[in-house]
Amino acid sequence: MTYPVFWSFRRCPYAMRARLALRRANVTVELREIALRDKPDAFLQASKSGTVPVLVTKDSIIDESLDIMLWACNVSGDRDGWYHDYYHSDRIRGLINTLDTEFKTNLDRYKYATRYHQDKAAATELAIASRQKGADFIWQLNDMLGQNDWLAGNRAGLIDMASLPFIRQFRIADQNWFDTQKWSEVSRWLTHFLDSDLFASVMKKYPLWKEENSKEIL
Repeated sequence: MTYPVFWSFRRCPYAMRARLALRRANVTVELREIALRDKPDAFLQASKSGTVPVLVTKDSIIDESLDIMLWACNVSGDRDGWYHDYYHSDRIRGLINTLDTEFKTNLDRYKYATRYHQDKAAATELAIASRQKGADFIWQLNDMLGQNDWLAGNRAGLIDMASLPFIRQFRIADQNWFDTQKWSEVSRWLTHFLDSDLFASVMKKYPLWKEENSKEIL
């Protein structure tokens, strides 16, 4: 049987959230794990930007993680209401937009400040300032999670799965610092996710894709 081809890199938060949606929606795909430092020609033919994730269906090529999430929800009948929530909630769309723009920019400058400044003092200053801006957004999430178990409400939704891989990365940048902050609701939410069977299932390690290898099914 032929399945849609899903190009992925395990640690990439964009690919991670796409895998979460595919798994949650019970959509079967052929997973092709790549190394970003050595991208296969077949991947580059599918991805104009050379970035993951990319989903190749019989009808189209989808190269944005959020679009892959929405596609998975739609083709599976949207049993969890994620597709419906996204298109009927300005709040959810606004949060995802802030996450993918302002928060992601600050996350990159926090984690990789030396890419932006060769001077050590300037890089440190950038990292601290960017961490604070990122923390301001996390405090907003903490306030929301004080009202409900999930950002989507009383159940995990698309906004949760779109956000969690990036909040996980923010924590990884300096785990000791993150864990001393008093955003208890975010810590609860993130810990629940990291301990979940869903997270474990999408973080399984796969061999790097090669044409001659057997197919890996997600």
